Amino acid sequence: MSNLQERSYLLTEQVNPHSLNLDQLNSIELVDLFNREDEKALAAVAAAQVQLAQAIDLTAERLSQGGRLFYVGAGTSGRLGVLDAAECPPTFCTPPELVQGIIAGGAGALVRSSEDLEDRSEDGEAAIAQRQVTQLDVVVGITAGGTTPFVHGALNAARQRGSRTIFMACVPTEQVRIDADVDIRLLTGPEILAGSTRLKAGTATKLALNILSTGVMVKLGKVYGNRMVDVAVTNHKLRDRALRMLQDLTGLSREAAGFLLERSGKWVKLALLMHWTGLEKEAGDRLLAQHQGNLRLAIASYKNHQKD
Repeated sequence: MSNLQERSYLLTEQVNPHSLNLDQLNSIELVDLFNREDEKALAAVAAAQVQLAQAIDLTAERLSQGGRLFYVGAGTSGRLGVLDAAECPPTFCTPPELVQGIIAGGAGALVRSSEDLEDRSEDGEAAIAQRQVTQLDVVVGITAGGTTPFVHGALNAARQRGSRTIFMACVPTEQVRIDADVDIRLLTGPEILAGSTRLKAGTATKLALNILSTGVMVKLGKVYGNRMVDVAVTNHKLRDRALRMLQDLTGLSREAAGFLLERSGKWVKLALLMHWTGLEKEAGDRLLAQHQGNLRLAIASYKNHQKD
């Protein structure tokens, strides 16, 4: 006798009435259908803007106190979490441990399907224990259908350890209820290919994670205006971006910007502070540290001190 839970009631498992003839469409009709359905992913994220804002504030507050951000998921949801976490160090020069992705099945699941492992809630609990999650940390459980045992196990373990929890799913609250500090529902509706949540649900999840991580980094002072002034200058493309930022914001020539970048230890934020204040690297480092790396606050503090 099977004890598998019936899941047909879930929004993400239902059949999309607009794609019943999917196998009969020509290529342009397929693309047009995808375009129309993908608009629902944008609408779903817009409808969750209050919850996303709450998640940004909660996470930034914890990370500013020394906490970490963990994404937990299985399958597509897990891969999206790992992707977002992996992109934080090169974009914002954060240490790899600050934002971490946890996927059921571990690193191997990134390139090879291991969706069977999502059914083990104890593995989710173990992942939280292994990373020694504390009350300063934030754990985001990502599950399109909302029922993934691996994710629920991780969130339960995180709550028991006193950490803040965020739930991100693509089904309404009445279909899957959970105890979380922030409950984000991205209601994208049935998929064009029934049950394939790597489509609209995955798109909306990627958008929401982009907003969450970037919003948190803005709050943490990793951005000046709309420039990624904490970018890690690790290759030719990123060095070019760093030099263009310095040229645009300071009016320096490319050669002078390159010299300033080298003097700063290849740190755009520090280079800008040095240029605008006249401070040398060590003094600039100290000033930024006093203001938790926030360039705008550091500059304002320096100017106020000069007035005094």
